[in-house]
This record gives sequence, C-alpha cells and structure tokens, in this order.
Amino acid sequence: MALRIQPRMWFARPHLLWRSLVRSSCSDAPAPRASPNSGDGARGRGSTEFDSAIRSLRSNPHPERLARVLDSASDFSLALRIFRWASYQRMPIHTVEAYACMISKLGGAGNHEEIGGFLKEMVKLDVPGLGKVMDALVQFLSGEGRFDEALLVIQHASSGNFKLSVSSCNSVLCGLVKEGRGLRPFMRAYMEVVKAGVLPDVETLNWLIEVLCEAGHLDLALVQFDKMGKKRCIPNSCTFKILITALCSHGRADESVALFDKMLQLRCVPDSSFCVQVLPLFCKFNKLKEARKLHQMMKEYKLQLDRYLYSALITCFCENQLLEDAITTFNEMIASGHAPTRSAFVDIVDCYCKLGQFHKAVSFLEENDVAEIEAYNVLLRALCITGRLQDSLSCLTELQSKGLVNCQSWNIVITQFCNKGNIRRASELICRMIVSSFTADESTYSSVVSCYCKLGMYKNALDIFRRMGVSNLSLNSETFSQLVEGLCHMNKILEAAEVFIYHCKRGCVLTSESLEMLIQESCLAGLTREAIKMRSLAVCTGTFCTLTTYNTIFRALLHLKKEKDVLTLFAQMLMEGCLMNEYTHNCILRCFLAKETIFEAAILFNKMVKDGFVPEQETFEILVPDMALSSLLNMVSESLLTVTNIDGMMSPRIYNIIIYGLIKEGFKSEASKFLDQMIEKGWVPDSRTHKILLGRIGLEEPSEVDEVNHTMDDDNISNILLEGLD
Repeated sequence: MALRIQPRMWFARPHLLWRSLVRSSCSDAPAPRASPNSGDGARGRGSTEFDSAIRSLRSNPHPERLARVLDSASDFSLALRIFRWASYQRMPIHTVEAYACMISKLGGAGNHEEIGGFLKEMVKLDVPGLGKVMDALVQFLSGEGRFDEALLVIQHASSGNFKLSVSSCNSVLCGLVKEGRGLRPFMRAYMEVVKAGVLPDVETLNWLIEVLCEAGHLDLALVQFDKMGKKRCIPNSCTFKILITALCSHGRADESVALFDKMLQLRCVPDSSFCVQVLPLFCKFNKLKEARKLHQMMKEYKLQLDRYLYSALITCFCENQLLEDAITTFNEMIASGHAPTRSAFVDIVDCYCKLGQFHKAVSFLEENDVAEIEAYNVLLRALCITGRLQDSLSCLTELQSKGLVNCQSWNIVITQFCNKGNIRRASELICRMIVSSFTADESTYSSVVSCYCKLGMYKNALDIFRRMGVSNLSLNSETFSQLVEGLCHMNKILEAAEVFIYHCKRGCVLTSESLEMLIQESCLAGLTREAIKMRSLAVCTGTFCTLTTYNTIFRALLHLKKEKDVLTLFAQMLMEGCLMNEYTHNCILRCFLAKETIFEAAILFNKMVKDGFVPEQETFEILVPDMALSSLLNMVSESLLTVTNIDGMMSPRIYNIIIYGLIKEGFKSEASKFLDQMIEKGWVPDSRTHKILLGRIGLEEPSEVDEVNHTMDDDNISNILLEGLD
C-alpha cells in the first residue's frame, strides 16, 4: 500500500527514536493475541483500548503522540491496527520514529514476516536522519537477541544506500558467534555487512577469525590475520588470544609460540582475558620460556593472577624440575591472598621426591600445615618406588597417628610389599588397615591376587577372587589378565573361564593376549562353544579379538565339522574389521565349498589371490572341480592363471578340468592360455579334453558369453559376507 507522506516537519529527531526504543525495551512483554475462544471480555478489552487510542490521536494528531500510543499498546497486533488506521487518514502522521517503533515491537515479538514490509515503506521515506534511525534499530534488535531481524534491517539499509556504523554490525556478528550459529549463517551476515559498505574494524575481523577457528578452518583464519594490515586494522590482544588458543587446541603449539613472538614485536599489550586464556596453555604444552615471559608481563602491567593461573605455573615449573621457581611462585600465590590448590601441594612434593629430597618434602608439608592427604600419598608412593619400604612403613605409621591417611595410603604400601613378593608383610598391613577402620577395596585385593600369581600360588589367588565376589568387587584389568593367564598355564580352564565371565559381566577389560590364550586353551580342552561365548562377551566389553584368536576358533569348528558356525563367526569378524591371513582365507574357502555356497567361494578366491594369498594344495584341488561343475571357471580364470605360475600347484588333472570346463562355458580364448601352459610343461591333454579340442576346430568362437546365473542365499550372513568381500 502506497502511503502519502507530508513534506512537513513531522519527522522526529533521531534521538527521539532511541528514547522510544529504550521505553519499549523497558516495558512489559506484549500480551498474546486473544484466541477465538477467549470470550467476549478479551475482545471487548481490545476494542476498548483501540477506541481509546483513536480518540487520543484524533484530539492530538501529532507524530510524537502516535509514537507514544504505539509504544503503550498492549500487544503488537493492536499497535499494527492503530498504525494502519493512521495510514488511511487524510493527513498521515507516520514518521521514521513511528516506523521504527513498529519494527522494534515486531522484532521483539519475533514477527519476521511483517518487518520486511515496514522496512520497505520506511526506506521510501528518504528523509534526513533515516540512516541513524536504522542504525539504532540494528543495535536495539541485537540487544533483544533478534539477530535475524537486525540483519534484515542491514539488508534494507544497504538497498537504500544508508550508512550504518560498524559497531552496530559488530553486535549482530557477535550475537551469531555467541549463539553458535556456525560458519554459513555468519558468512551470510558478514557479506551483507560488506554489501552495506561498512568498513570492518579489528572487532569485525576478530569475530570472523573466531568463527573460522571454531569451524576448523584454522589456516583460513591465519590468512585473514595476515590480511588485517591491508584492511588498515591492527590486531589486538583478543586477535592473538583467539588464534593462539586455536593453534594449541589443534596441536600446533609451536606455531602459537611464533604468533606470541609476533605479538611482542607489534608491542601489543596483553589484557587480563588474554593472560587467563593463554598462560595455562603455554604451561600445558610446556612452553616454559613463553609462560615466564607472560607471567613477567602480567606483573609489569599489574594484572592479577588467580589461584588457577598460579597452579598452572607451579605445575609447569615442577614438570621441568625447577623447584626454586615453583616455590617462589607458591609463596607469591600465598602473598597475593590466594589459598593454594591441592594440585600445587601435590606437584611441589612430587618435584621434591623426584630430586630425592624427601626430608625437604616433609618439611614443606609441615611448614605449610598441609591437610591434603593426596600430597602425603605422593610422598609414600615415591618412598616405595625408590625401594625405601621401611621408611614408607614408618611414614605411614606417623601419618596414621596424625589422621592423614586414607584407604589409598594403605594400598600404596601394601601394593609395594606385594610387588616384592612379601605376602606376609602385606597381610599384616591389611590386618592393621582393617583394625584402623579402613575397608579393603578392589586395589587391595588386586595387589594380593597379583602377588599370589607371581608366586605361582593360583589356588590362593582363586580363593581371594571368590572372596571378592561375595563383596561384589572386581580386580583391575592388569591383575584380571594376570590371573586368567596363570590359570590357563596351570590348565585350570574352567576356573579361568569363571574369572573371565565374572569380570566381563562387570565391564572389566581383558587384554587381547590373555583372551587369545584363554580361547586357545578352551578350544584345546574341547570347550569350543564356551570359547565362542567368551569371545562375544569380550567384544561387548571392548576387547577385540586378534586374528590368531579367530583362527583358533575356526580350526576347532572345522574339526567338529561345524562349517555353518564358521561362516557365522566369519561374518562377525568382517563386521569388526579384522583382517584375514592365508589360513583364514583357506578355512573360509573350504567352508564355502562344503556348504555349496560356490558363488561366494568364487568371490573369496578372487579376493584371496588379489591380496597375495595362495590356497592350500588340498583346497585348490577341491575348488577347481567344484567351479567347473557350477560353470564358474570363467569367473576365476584370472586368479587361476596367477596360481598356475606357482610351482607345485598344478597337475595334468587340474589343467584338463580347467581347459575342458572353460571350453564348455564358451571361453575358448581363456582355455587356450591354460592349454599353452600345459604344453610348455610337457603335459598332454587327456582323451576327453583332446576330443573337445578337435571338435572345436573350425567352429566360430561364440559372439557372446552366457552370463552365469546364480541364485544367492538371501540370509543375513550371506549379505554380510558379500559386502565384506566386495
């Protein structure tokens, strides 16, 4: 609808718009539109409010009055009715402010469709100050989180050649990034900003670089960084923070160091946000020089470190065994009024112990009145590792008297005695532990079971395991595997299976080597079915079988003539992505031949030869006649030619079967290749092959080769096999 606009002084000043927008943002949320079933009361209230607004405008038809009426409307539908009523009057009082008020209401309510029409009408006004009004609209809508509507304003401003401020556009780009819209929506908005003729500043480019980094396009972000100078933008602390963080997160810490050096060359001063983000990263990736430099810069610019930044520095110094620097930073942290973190105590004590300064570690703990048990456990563990068992025992006793031990403290010392094979002292410690009101846990039992296994006392280890079962406890993965292997060595297969099943049902993981031994011993003991079930349990807990494990089960199943079970297991093997070796190929090939799945046998034979494997002589002499009977020799002729070049694989009988079969299938040229090889080896075709060769002389070779029609089994196993072998 074309609106008549009077060329009078009806157009509000831009600052009036901003006042209106502030009032709109501070007012209550618009009431929802009344539904058809809401009753006559709701319709009556809406009609009464509309009539009151019209009377007010008729008595005072001024633009400012219209703006106030629109601003005070209870919902945007009522405001829209009032606005449209005003547009039909003889002397329209619409102004830029009125349009802006309506757009802000519609934007706040998320009415995206109506905004476009209002913006078109608004642009047609073409009055001074319209650009500032649209700029204020962009800021207001961005502040309300209506970034799509704000972008619509930018598009119409661009079509009307109205200039917008870069700060308003940045607010839209900022919102898109913080909402996690992704690269595509951001780039569409960025292109609209460019079309609007808005020159980017460093904040604009920072948002662009950040969204590229988040999308994984780090190299493109670095390209944009290099182009900042051409766009007359100087990178700031935020720019370097974004890029250094992204480089470290992508494992490119060395490049982040080079970027930090460039930051120093440009004399860019790091702000607090940069330090909080980057300093822990330099510490994490052991960039000691850069961490020191950044720490010094924070002191120079009087930027405060929090307790986590201090802890990161202490960890970095301790990892590099720079104990003095770590202690200095620790004291600085205390002087700054920050309480030391648990990790700070642990790292410093660990560094003392690595340097062999156990007495100083004890002094440090006492001087600082440390109550963190983990720090004392580090000391106990270090004493045990260095073989100072008696000192660790004395230390444990002293700490117990001070109430500075937990279950882990006891387990550290108990485990070390068990590792040394001193089960008697370990048992004494466990008794003391229980008397001291600490309950033996999985770590305690695992240490004892491991010790019994090392001593070859598997009966005792099994007794401890069964005692654990009463308390519903489990061994750790290492001890679990150790016990299973030991029982297998002792030929206690049923007991090993008992341990395995118990732990698998609790999600414990057995090593592939231990599983292989258990499966092999189970198959040798005639427990093939049980071995298959144990393989399935292991896969469910995340232990994938090795090829040797599969071949062991295949061998046992073939011995029992369970070819169907072999194929089922083979399908599962393919789904797990396990590669096959020559033995596996031969096993499966024999199964395909035995179960009359000859077409699958042809596919597997071709794949086998292509992968560089050769069938066993016995398997090969079964395969060729079966292929001939099924008229599939043409399908495997290339593979057969490869096998014939291997010494000892061919015999006159096999040659005759291949030549005779290929001619019968209509592949005379392929048959000639085998005939030439046969004659070169000094072998003569038998009478049957000789007759068919003579019968074919003078006959034309078939113009078309008959297709081999083979109905494949539609069961799931066959489908899996075919997909895995393609």
